[in-house]
Amino acid sequence: MATENKLLVISNAPHIRSGESINKIMWTVAAALVPAAAYSVYLFGARVLVLFACCVITSVVAETLTQLALGKKVTAFDGSAVITGILVAMNVPPGAPVWMTAIGSAFAVVIVKQLFGGLGFNIFNPALAARAFMLASWPAHMTTGWNVFENGNIISKAALNTAGFPQPVFDVMTHATPLTALKEGSAILGEYNINFDDFCAFLFSPEMLWSQFKGSIGGCVGETSAVLLLAGGVFLLVRKVITWHIPASYIGTVAALALLYYSVIGYPAPQMIALSHVLTGGLVLGAFFMATDMVTSPITGRGMVLFGAGCGLITFIIRIWGGYPEGVSYSILLMNAAVPLIDRFTKPKVFGRD
Repeated sequence: MATENKLLVISNAPHIRSGESINKIMWTVAAALVPAAAYSVYLFGARVLVLFACCVITSVVAETLTQLALGKKVTAFDGSAVITGILVAMNVPPGAPVWMTAIGSAFAVVIVKQLFGGLGFNIFNPALAARAFMLASWPAHMTTGWNVFENGNIISKAALNTAGFPQPVFDVMTHATPLTALKEGSAILGEYNINFDDFCAFLFSPEMLWSQFKGSIGGCVGETSAVLLLAGGVFLLVRKVITWHIPASYIGTVAALALLYYSVIGYPAPQMIALSHVLTGGLVLGAFFMATDMVTSPITGRGMVLFGAGCGLITFIIRIWGGYPEGVSYSILLMNAAVPLIDRFTKPKVFGRD
């Protein structure tokens, strides 16, 4: 009987393949964003649906045209451009001009993504870079255009003047987003001689915190419902699209620093203020959907924890001492720039080498 000679076939890595693909991962992330996006349309009205449509369509068209112009394979329908469009829309106020969001979406895809080499080569998160670009270019549009609820305030549906504040004081406190009200609280107290405990009891009441959690507060389109964003984040964790390292270290760092800071300076109920810091602004959105971007975040578990903690530290510093009440976008962008360094010092040692 003839002996069959079998040769080993050697090929390039990877040698172990999973059933995941770029398309599958991207559309999974897009699906995880749908509940919060749909709720924002319900809360703020059909105009937000127009913003989403404008941003998504602009992102897809911009990616298609850029890839055609550069002679590249058109991959505009792999889901990544759609995610960029959704996230750009979630990072602007509900009343933002449609033309501005279109320019921001095109900037995210063309400048931040495609001109760096396309998906997998961009240094910064495209949607957050677009937000920073729009904030620098049109600050008035990015810091106004907030939704006004039925009771005439911006901060929350749950904002009722049960403490009996003078009407000018109540108007000042409620015609701001939650983080702005917290940041400017001391000025409000000094100007109108308001009792400090009454101010904190209003801003951090269980009703206000519950409103922040379930989703009926002022702010950007993506800052509405913490619970729906958390549900989307858990979905991504279960599907193993992301890991726990960045969201846990990011949110945990902000919560711990807020609890420590407000305890030291003597605020009443610092734990409630720390919870408010977690639930308001873009922290949950950023921690689960933008800081975890696999292209612009570290590749090791230790690196991810360090990255998330750095994002949390910078976010808190900007919120407390910076010129803007929110710091999520800038913190992630700054830490994006540090990712190569983090990867260098946290990568595991090669077996057999010192």
